[in-house]
Amino acid sequence: MEAGAVDAGFGYQCGLDALEYAPGSAATSQLAARQIGVQVGQIAKSMLFKSCRGEYFMVVCPGNLRVDNKKLKQAVGAKARMANAQETLQVTGFKPGSVCPFGVSNARILIDRPLAAYETVYPAAGTDGSGVPMSFAQLVSITGGEACDVMEPD
Repeated sequence: MEAGAVDAGFGYQCGLDALEYAPGSAATSQLAARQIGVQVGQIAKSMLFKSCRGEYFMVVCPGNLRVDNKKLKQAVGAKARMANAQETLQVTGFKPGSVCPFGVSNARILIDRPLAAYETVYPAAGTDGSGVPMSFAQLVSITGGEACDVMEPD
């Protein structure tokens, strides 16, 4: 696993095991869904945003949906933009396409409610060839995130 990747201790501590595939094979929601054999909406993509006040926050959402800027602004109380690759690596320790929502302490975490529609969701485990099967409740609990509604309708 690359630097910053979730180690074996994560699965042990949380009772979960990361699925690992060839590097790059799960770099997008579509590739991850194909690799794992699930619906694209079950892929819990993690995207970092930066508010106009300089605050960072992560949105964890279904892989088949797009962020609604108006809903996002309402949820965070400020206009925001997607963080660039350098900011994402600096704040999360992960490159875009492999961002893991676990252990992120310097960004507020927002978890989109539509993920709750799936029995199992798959956030990245810190590489672009990984995923961690878990329930929505586990995702909220482990990340300390807050459930919200910031995505465009399907």
